[in-house]
Amino acid sequence: MTAIATKPPRIITELPGPKAKALMARDAEVVSPSYPRGVPFVMHHGKGADAWDVDGNRFLDFCAGIAVCNTGHAHPKVVQAIKDAADNFLHISSDFWNENWVRLAERINALKPMGDEPVMSFMCQSGAESVEGALKLARSVTGRPRFIGFLGGFHGRTMGALAFTASKYTQQSGFFPTMPGVTHVPYPNSFRPLFVGDDQGKAVLDYIENQLFQNNVPPKDVAAILVEPIQGEGGYIVPPDGFLAGLRALCDKHGILLIFDEVQAGIGRTGKMFASQHWGVTPDIMTLAKGLGSGIPVGMVVAKKKYMSQWKRGAHGNTYGGNPVAAASALATLDLVEHGLMQNAEKVGAYFMTRLRELQARHVNIGDVRGKGLMIGVEFVKADGTAAGKLCDDIIVRAYHHGLLLLPCGQSTVRFMPPLLITNDDVDEAIEMLDAAIGEALTA
Repeated sequence: MTAIATKPPRIITELPGPKAKALMARDAEVVSPSYPRGVPFVMHHGKGADAWDVDGNRFLDFCAGIAVCNTGHAHPKVVQAIKDAADNFLHISSDFWNENWVRLAERINALKPMGDEPVMSFMCQSGAESVEGALKLARSVTGRPRFIGFLGGFHGRTMGALAFTASKYTQQSGFFPTMPGVTHVPYPNSFRPLFVGDDQGKAVLDYIENQLFQNNVPPKDVAAILVEPIQGEGGYIVPPDGFLAGLRALCDKHGILLIFDEVQAGIGRTGKMFASQHWGVTPDIMTLAKGLGSGIPVGMVVAKKKYMSQWKRGAHGNTYGGNPVAAASALATLDLVEHGLMQNAEKVGAYFMTRLRELQARHVNIGDVRGKGLMIGVEFVKADGTAAGKLCDDIIVRAYHHGLLLLPCGQSTVRFMPPLLITNDDVDEAIEMLDAAIGEALTA
């Protein structure tokens, strides 16, 4: 009789284990306490969607380094591309040229992020740096000083990007004044509407046009509107159909540039290369990072050529821009995402949404399930429908003890952003662990 193969247990020690505790104690003495850490996971190595801690426990990773490891942990094709580039040289600086840098810019242009309009790219190291570059470009080409951002948005923690970040007040606390000239408006949230009417997208557009522009912000002073096509840290909020197209029309009417922050939602995560492609709307400038490099720090400002070509020599630069190893990682990542992974994100994401809605039918504390592809949010609520932040945090901690790594967003939303290579079986396992964690949290 043939024995049935079984997977090894995920958790083999009490969490956190002794090695994890020891390393966290060392960390506490020498590393800034400002990092917003939650569960005590200390990583040792990873493969695909699995991540092992230093004590040998194996976790199903549905965080992917905050939507960074889109190709999974240590994908062999990405690792090989990095090794090949490193064998040649690690760095030359942006004062010179290298082929990987040019190839990456050519590849981004070929992906047509602005439709039929050609684009140029500025390469950097992070999402915040890409946002800073986008803001500088918008000011320099328009000659205008002001901007519009959205409540709930997250664009980084450097002083320009921080001026737009409005997902938690703790990110702003103690750092005022940031860059001046930014006005925030509500992001359309159909689950928690702020305006009267069924179409929250139209209501926000009406507010900008008929209130803000009439009473407070002259549209001729606005350089750009910066928006996430799907809001990330603010709660994985998918805007109503028509909202992004309405923003595009509003910007065109007033000569305002439209900037899409695709740092978290881009590079195949939603089932398309760029999240904005779900609505067929193109921006003037786009920011990329996170999933672009599969874990190697890399970001890009991508803009219509007619705008970025206006930058003069020395107008903007950095030391590590065009790094050959980072560009090689991004090229390998784009190959994998374009030819299989983003299609898998669409297919498995649809299955995941179905399973989560089955879970919602059994748990009245799940108020909303939303998302596209493998960018999915589950919002937890109290009996009166208000945000259940403590319950959300408790579920994440209990899921960790079952072997599932998760992160929160918004006031009470668990976000699911696994590697784009996960399978339906991975989803089923995650649902089982999540269901157990919810049950335990509700009966504690």
